[in-house]
Amino acid sequence: MASPKQFTGGRILLSPREPLVAGGAAEAFEHQLQQLVRQGYRSIVIDLSSVKGIDSGGIRALVRGHTSARRLGGTLRLAASSPAVTRTLELSHLSGIFETYDSVESARVASWPWPTIWLTVGGVVLCATLAWVGFRWPRELANAETVLENAITSAATTPEAMSGMSPFRPFLELSKMVAACLIWLLVTAIHQPSARDRSGSRSMEQAQMLLCVSGALMMIIIGNSLARAFGIAGAASIIRFRTPVDDPKDVTILFILMGLGMSVGLGAFAVAGLGTAFLCILLLALDRIVKQQARLMSVEIVAEGRQFPTTRVEEVFARNEIIFEPREITQSDDVTVKYHTWLNPTTSLDDLSAQLMRDASGVTGVAWEHPKRL
Repeated sequence: MASPKQFTGGRILLSPREPLVAGGAAEAFEHQLQQLVRQGYRSIVIDLSSVKGIDSGGIRALVRGHTSARRLGGTLRLAASSPAVTRTLELSHLSGIFETYDSVESARVASWPWPTIWLTVGGVVLCATLAWVGFRWPRELANAETVLENAITSAATTPEAMSGMSPFRPFLELSKMVAACLIWLLVTAIHQPSARDRSGSRSMEQAQMLLCVSGALMMIIIGNSLARAFGIAGAASIIRFRTPVDDPKDVTILFILMGLGMSVGLGAFAVAGLGTAFLCILLLALDRIVKQQARLMSVEIVAEGRQFPTTRVEEVFARNEIIFEPREITQSDDVTVKYHTWLNPTTSLDDLSAQLMRDASGVTGVAWEHPKRL
């Protein structure tokens, strides 16, 4: 068994002390890797400095560990491998799928949550910049809005009437829509919309961006004109949203993003910056304070022959802390059993399907779906 050394942020270091060969060591190491992935470790570094040799069994353990980690959004990195281990990996033509490093320290630095770090830095810079612009030039922005409104509503179109408008005014309006896009990027990176499939999630993300930008654009167009406000409201009344939204929080985020976009369109950058910072902090706090509800899923498992591997299937469910309830059994040439399951929202259905196909002998098909609503 490899001795684990735990770090913060779901990172762990494994240091095997014996050759990873079939017949005991490789199988035990593979079991340990899979167990760590199921426990929630998403960034695993394997120190191979003490491993003198590796064969197909050890390579299989590394490949399966790498596949399981990647399926759940994690990584598996190899560090400080000996020349013999490196040569075996190269001969197997599988060395390219692993991230390899010369030292454990370099692998540890690479395992840091860089996306989260850059997201935090970018979010702080964005919110601080918007707040600074709003506090630094509030009067100038207000005057610019007034000058533009007077020029548009004025009956005169002479150069003298337009002299108060800056030639850079269109670029200021464009910068407002760019700021709205940046706000959407930050909020969406923190709040991942819930959806039944990936395509639905992508549609919700696009809807969030478009609403945030449309809010900014509407306030730019409306300005101080009541007539234009009624005109846009009348045009918007013909729009119908028929896409069902499963999570009420997604709808709320849509309205908040539209409000932030409107504040950017009005030139209230300080409100937009501080509001975005408050929303991001609130979303992070809610994810930590409010316990996520179990996700109800229906799974249909098909096994060949006349005997269904009930014990092995239920062992997989128990290992992944899934509450299950058998509902239907259909038997013909194959046996089909339908379960209702309650599982963690972050659990990967692809990983569960792979475990059922691998660990429950005879299973030929696994299909997940949301139970039909009455």
